[in-house]
Amino acid sequence: MEAITKAEAGMMIRKPVEQVFLAFIDPSITTKFWFTHSSSSLEEGKKLTWTWQMYGVVVPVHVIKIIPNQEIHIEWGEGEHKSHALWKFTPKDKSTYVHISNFDFQQSGDALHRQIVDSVGGFTMVLAGLKAFLEHNIELNLIGDKWPSEMQ
Repeated sequence: MEAITKAEAGMMIRKPVEQVFLAFIDPSITTKFWFTHSSSSLEEGKKLTWTWQMYGVVVPVHVIKIIPNQEIHIEWGEGEHKSHALWKFTPKDKSTYVHISNFDFQQSGDALHRQIVDSVGGFTMVLAGLKAFLEHNIELNLIGDKWPSEMQ
């Protein structure tokens, strides 16, 4: 049996691809469903930081590639927490399927397993929060209300 080395999550968002893509590029939108602050919008080649103020976490982000309305590829984190994340946007009529992969983790064994499980759960909540915000203009605060596993 092949070992799982990446985390994946996906969801249909019932909004046009341009609007869904922009929600991840523009931090004034992203802060409504994911992190609390970004030092900049996403631009190919740019280095920035994302902050989750409620947890005291600041994460460095390097934007590797952006294909408008199709793909965002970043490297994020540092040290043993560094990895890559790839968003793919697939338009379907007036909706958009968003698929997120998180890969190139630095850990192994149980630590890798925990990181993959946390990533799948985290990105699923990000997508659910995005869906609620874009489709119904509701800020669910899913990320802010999740108690970090290291604090349990």
